[in-house]
Amino acid sequence: MKDVAVLGVGMHRFGMWAEKSNADMAREAGLAALRDAGLSFRDVQAAYAGYIFAPVMSAVRTMKEFGLTGIPVQHVENASATGSAAFREACFAVESGRHDVVMVLGFDKMSEMIQRSGAGTDPAYLEDSILPAAFFAMWATRRIHERGTKPEHLAAIAAKNFNNGALNPMSQRQPDQPVTVEKVLASRMVAWPLTAMMSCPIGDGAACAIVGRPEMARKLRAGRPVVRVLASELQTERYERGHLFVGPVVGPARMSVDTSRAAYEQAGLGPADMDLVQGGGGGDRARRLRAGWAGAGVDRRRAHRARAPGRADGACADLGDGAATARRGRKAAGEGRARGALPHDGRRERVRDPHPGAGVTSHFGCGAMSPREGISVQDAHGPSA
Repeated sequence: MKDVAVLGVGMHRFGMWAEKSNADMAREAGLAALRDAGLSFRDVQAAYAGYIFAPVMSAVRTMKEFGLTGIPVQHVENASATGSAAFREACFAVESGRHDVVMVLGFDKMSEMIQRSGAGTDPAYLEDSILPAAFFAMWATRRIHERGTKPEHLAAIAAKNFNNGALNPMSQRQPDQPVTVEKVLASRMVAWPLTAMMSCPIGDGAACAIVGRPEMARKLRAGRPVVRVLASELQTERYERGHLFVGPVVGPARMSVDTSRAAYEQAGLGPADMDLVQGGGGGDRARRLRAGWAGAGVDRRRAHRARAPGRADGACADLGDGAATARRGRKAAGEGRARGALPHDGRRERVRDPHPGAGVTSHFGCGAMSPREGISVQDAHGPSA
């Protein structure tokens, strides 16, 4: 992907916000992104809004919170990859030259959805009778069978996510003391081998990104590192042995491998170039991204979920991860960090990192028995970029 940059990002913290509407949260996230970019809503030429459970036409209604300027507004929905898919469309709109400044907005209230969910017994909605926790437990069980993974490994990942996410003020979960593997394993069992602390809580939230051209980013925020979007890939399943066509999708991880490989190749980078990996939507996304196509990897301490772990579904969850990746990339590039020197890493190598702000965000969506995965690669460079 060429000549696309993230001009600004904003979020509304994930949590249980019964007193707030989608419009309230989206407005806060959108205005924060505009301030971060140094723009007003009059500068926005188009908008892509992602949500899953809000009523019809919520995209247009929500965009009215910012003003009536006549811009085209497009609703995007793609299960837990909704935010990634909306971001991808906005980047294509800029890359093609059709627009110079595009807003991507994601919002949803999972707390309300969970109260009214239920699709009946129609065979087309067979998998909806199984909760996400059961899906992920079956994926974990398959990995235990095939790879020798143990519950202790899953607990270590969860503890890492809690402790890294606690550094993010937008995290849904904010532990007041370090979380240990033992504490994760001792928490309430949800669906073996997954305990409550290995699982994402439901929540409400919103996130926004403003994308445009790199030269605009340099002009608007002179001296601030420019976050470029190097790649964006979106794929669905390919058949291979072990694939199931009916019922819960518990099959090989080829889609994650194929999508991450395509994204890395498009970006001209590899897993070892990544300083930050964000994965969400179920299972072990970050580990698969680290593995890439050849087994080279990012230090596992740099792979984490920003929300520690929290979930407002893909409409804003993955867009929130992307926002966090952009912020972390700016900071790393601005400080000219050596690889491995992110705040939670604790070490610094002698060799300077040629991509000090490189990060990858992946989100996997599974709805109506049609999995899909969206992956974006960002790279931040200093003011001279």
